[in-house]
Amino acid sequence: MTHYGKIKSYETGKGSGMITPDKGGDALPFNKSDLQQQAQEPRADQRYGYDTRQIDGGKAHATNLQMEQGAGDSGAKQQG
Repeated sequence: MTHYGKIKSYETGKGSGMITPDKGGDALPFNKSDLQQQAQEPRADQRYGYDTRQIDGGKAHATNLQMEQGAGDSGAKQQG
């Protein structure tokens, strides 16, 4: 099941970050290897779809992150 959330933080040097679920709850950790578009680094407030898996004794971890289509394009609209 795909969940959605916004990037809370991302540390380029560590290659890890946190995503806050849209439906509330604690932010989930993720690693650069969990990103579908690894060439693009996530920025705060970008919306991503993701799956979850249980690691480290049952802690939830975000995986398979994919940037939502159209996210971040709000400034690109043309006036007609």
